[in-house]
Amino acid sequence: MKPGLVPGYEEKMVITVTDEMAASFGGEMVHPALSTVTMVYYMEWVGRKVILPFLEAGEEGVGASINVRHRAPAPLGKQVTFVARVTQSTPNKVVCTVLAEHNRAIVGEGEFTQIILPKERIRENIERMK
Repeated sequence: MKPGLVPGYEEKMVITVTDEMAASFGGEMVHPALSTVTMVYYMEWVGRKVILPFLEAGEEGVGASINVRHRAPAPLGKQVTFVARVTQSTPNKVVCTVLAEHNRAIVGEGEFTQIILPKERIRENIERMK
């Protein structure tokens, strides 16, 4: 990784909750609010945005763990801000706190860890699993 990724560095993104993001199973909406799986998706995405400016050519990030708590609903149409803030950074590991919130509540919070590896090693690891 390139130097400069230090604790406190953060990235943000804002989404508007749509029908496709709602809690649904088998094509049937269960709740007209942001699903947990969608919340986790955006938490991972904003965490990925943290590492992108610092990856060297030939490197890639791999999600190693995510631990989150879904605390409050985000109804359809609500804007949700996602924030990933670096708490630890080494040349091959980045840990971020992740937060999802809107104007009325903290929707979710947790921690996301990424491991930085050579792309070739990732490809080899995938191939071994075939």
